[in-house]
Amino acid sequence: MPKLIYDFLHNTGFFLTDWRYIVMAIVGCFFVYLGSAKKYEPLLLIPIGLGIIIGNIPFFKGFGLGIYENNSVLHYLYFGVKSGIYPSIIFLGLGAMTDFSSMLAMPRLMMLGAAAQIGVFFTLLAALGLGFLPREAASIAIIGGADGPTSIFLTAKLAPHLVGPIAIAGYSYMALIPVIQPPIMRLLTSRKERLIRMPEMREVSKKEKMIFPVIAILLCCYTAPASIPLLGPFFFGNFLKECGEADRLAQSARTVIMDAATIFLGMTVGASTQADVFLTGKSIGIFALGAVAFSIATASGIIFAKIMNLFLKQRINPLLGAAGVSAVPGSAREVHLMGQREDSGNYLLMHAMACNSSGVIGSACAAGLLWSFMLGS
Repeated sequence: MPKLIYDFLHNTGFFLTDWRYIVMAIVGCFFVYLGSAKKYEPLLLIPIGLGIIIGNIPFFKGFGLGIYENNSVLHYLYFGVKSGIYPSIIFLGLGAMTDFSSMLAMPRLMMLGAAAQIGVFFTLLAALGLGFLPREAASIAIIGGADGPTSIFLTAKLAPHLVGPIAIAGYSYMALIPVIQPPIMRLLTSRKERLIRMPEMREVSKKEKMIFPVIAILLCCYTAPASIPLLGPFFFGNFLKECGEADRLAQSARTVIMDAATIFLGMTVGASTQADVFLTGKSIGIFALGAVAFSIATASGIIFAKIMNLFLKQRINPLLGAAGVSAVPGSAREVHLMGQREDSGNYLLMHAMACNSSGVIGSACAAGLLWSFMLGS
């Protein structure tokens, strides 16, 4: 009997665990806490957090249990991450949810979405300087776009061994927008600038909204063909929404299809943080560079808005530059709340969404350009 008890205990996760698995389980619980108690991006952080817990239960190798074992269920589900299927499906749903009216009504705000991508290219240079390989550096740099699916897609293509840390870093900073962005916005703007009121936007016709995704897919994908897997579904979903003749398809794209992809992406990305693979010096470096990338992207948008004001008669509220990152709609909401704290009658949400929408396009184009440049490296 004692031998049977010993054999039973020997086969449990309690016997196989070490401090690394305990650390990762705590990280998973923290993500679940942020998503459920603090309501920080719950649709992302809850699946990722529970995935981290699932992926860090110790097991015997060769049983087909772990996400990195070829015959495991988690490995098959993870194929959607490695192949880029889940990010493409999520972009389809995002397109079916996005309203480009504000961006079309005030096209100059698109410049702020482009300016925020400076964080991507600055971080690329920093990562190369710290000794990361070119493909790894490109994957880390895209965190600056604050777009989780784009970060996962590019990393899966260039540096699949870094999908876990890059995805966790990217989604962590997206969830922590209310913590990271406000201090940067206050530091780089004066109260007088934060009080600037934006003019009312003109009404955008249905025809304009239908033509835009067609023109955008041609311009963007001809410029950066490697962005087709992301921007193709994105603008396709948007056209379904705007044409009015495929409401059932648009509704499915932005609800059940997108939700299913989000569940599997979150859970498997979380499970990929298996402690013996995840806890490395590179992971720590990625988290540090990700914070730098996101901060620089936020600052770049704000500074560029201030530069634009030197040449514009109708000044732009520089806070809008912080919404140039593609964390939809978190960064736009934070910009609006910051404006409301200074002046309760200052409504910046729609203008911020214009910057936010252009940031999504900008980060996908940046990912496409990085992928195409790194193919030969």
